[in-house]
Amino acid sequence: MISLVDKIKTDILVVGSGPAGSVTARYAAMKGAQVTFIERRLEVGVPVRCGEMIPSNEEIKGMFPNLEDAESLFDIPKELHLRDIKGIKLIDPKDKCTLLDFTGYTINRDKFDQYLADEAQKEGADLIKSCQFKEIKDGKAVTTCGDIEYKVIIGADGPGSRVAQSLGLMRNHMPYPAVTAQAKGDFEPYVQMFFGGIAPGAYSWVIPKIGQANIGVGFSPKFSNGTLSHYFDKFVKMHEFDVISDKLEGKYVPSEGAIPKTVAGNGMVVGDAAGHVISVNGGGIPLALIAGRFCGQVAGDNIKEGRSLIDYETLWKEVLYKPLKIAANNKRLADTFAFGSDKRTEICMSILGMRRMGKLIRCKHLFP
Repeated sequence: MISLVDKIKTDILVVGSGPAGSVTARYAAMKGAQVTFIERRLEVGVPVRCGEMIPSNEEIKGMFPNLEDAESLFDIPKELHLRDIKGIKLIDPKDKCTLLDFTGYTINRDKFDQYLADEAQKEGADLIKSCQFKEIKDGKAVTTCGDIEYKVIIGADGPGSRVAQSLGLMRNHMPYPAVTAQAKGDFEPYVQMFFGGIAPGAYSWVIPKIGQANIGVGFSPKFSNGTLSHYFDKFVKMHEFDVISDKLEGKYVPSEGAIPKTVAGNGMVVGDAAGHVISVNGGGIPLALIAGRFCGQVAGDNIKEGRSLIDYETLWKEVLYKPLKIAANNKRLADTFAFGSDKRTEICMSILGMRRMGKLIRCKHLFP
């Protein structure tokens, strides 16, 4: 990590040190470019604001069949694997459970993010913490630690991306608010996803770790008008969870698929900032790594060889666009038919059955 200065110059500036930002910084630095990535928080990965699960390589390759060399990208050290997941239980408002075979593992997200940031620094990228991006002005990034001159800027700064706004790119439309916390206890090795039961358009989850679980609640603003804290308290009371977190941590989750353009001039956006999140289940970590590798490689080649940044958009769309579009269309079907009341949710889940709900989770067409 470098110290704060009033003014620095770099080839590539990456805003954000989450998975998308750190992977982008790593692969850009591997190309030999000078890379700086900044993080507005005091510590990478803190606080944790996600479900903390990563699908297995087999599941990832099944969802994204055009992905090449998944093994090296998802070669995550075993010590970061907390617990293997054997399946997903989808639970309707009447507590009817549909069990899907689905493999993966849980992580401590803060440790995971810190690992990725460390890997970027090992390749030569410089990290500046407690440094918040404000805007682009006169071709420079204005930050809380001074102006940063760059040749390429990359926004990995979440669904409300200031970088996207500065580049004139579209921000995510209708993100879902969600909150998460940790609960103490012994939980079975299955992710539990609850639909309805708390409020129309709301969903909740239990993701098992070791001696505890990540629990959380989110909702569609179209259908729910209560507060997240109220819904969370109701969820905790219904299941008698022993919450050990000091407070709830919240975030917004992109829910409408990728934004139309992710490149503008000498800037790009990646990860949540680009809408690289699966609409039907909120999964974003695998997509952040996939798109981050493309983004970093293209940015590095741009600096060293003059490669067009547009190649980044071409590459990520070859792998992610179709599954993301299918997921977004499936979510729209759910919005139309399944949300609005617990009864409708119950009926639609019954009609879909195990096979089609498996397709839903894996970004596949529901019909035929």
